Amino acid sequence: MKKSISILAVAALATSMFVACGPSKAELEAKAKAQADSVAEVAKADSIAAVAKATEMAEAAKADSIAQVVKADSLKKVEEEAAKGKKGGKK
Repeated sequence: MKKSISILAVAALATSMFVACGPSKAELEAKAKAQADSVAEVAKADSIAAVAKATEMAEAAKADSIAQVVKADSLKKVEEEAAKGKKGGKK
């Protein structure tokens, strides 16, 4: 009986030492807050990158549109020049 009580006492002491060595409530809260802040920072960076990509795509579409208008104007001028040349007939 004495032996089982001493084993139980040693087990209780060992358990209390493991509990005492763990992180405190404040440390756990700080770790959780740091993780939440990190997630928020990554989300913010992702949204900024998405806006930058959307802006870049819009600028590219605008440039393509302008290039198509310029090309169409150039073709129209060439066609008008060709039409003027044909109207004159033979001299």
